[in-house]
Amino acid sequence: MGIKRNLFSYFKDDNSVKKFKDIFLYFIFYSVLGWIYEVFLEVVVYKWGFSNRGVLFGPYCPIYGFGAIIFICLFTNGVKKYRSKVGFVKYILFLFFASAIIATLIELAASYILEYFTGSWPWQTYVDYAVNFQGRIALSTSVRFGLGALIIILFIQPVLEALLKSMPQKVYNIVLYLILFVFSADLALLIYNYLKL
Repeated sequence: MGIKRNLFSYFKDDNSVKKFKDIFLYFIFYSVLGWIYEVFLEVVVYKWGFSNRGVLFGPYCPIYGFGAIIFICLFTNGVKKYRSKVGFVKYILFLFFASAIIATLIELAASYILEYFTGSWPWQTYVDYAVNFQGRIALSTSVRFGLGALIIILFIQPVLEALLKSMPQKVYNIVLYLILFVFSADLALLIYNYLKL
């Protein structure tokens, strides 16, 4: 009940249509950020060479966007509200562990969904990780997801929210509809190619 109440409290205001538009832009932003993170790991850290780490054609990994949106909806209000009640350190620990668990469950579910529709999932390298489950999820990535959520909620999201609020409405609409068009076209192309096979 508490999670449900917290999730929907994010949309509790008179301008929920604007909130949904913002959520879409957050989704795209974090999907692109996730793609950059994946490519950075692949090229710089592991030195495997470049490949498109997303399932779509553009530079985004939607799983990161979905994960970030869930973190934002569940925990953004908590940072403002609960941190003062339970203390900053306890809230940070809660945020870290809750985010790591949620992100790991999302990744596990996504691996099964992608395997069903495409025959594989893009992160099968987890087989080589010390602690993993079927190469679908791994302890070290769960820790990184928890740390990533802390960075998103405490540092990136407040800046992103301030940026969208400061944007003139006309510019906001142009950016929103342009991104929506490009992402929709990419998604339609993926579906078309899948149905054609």
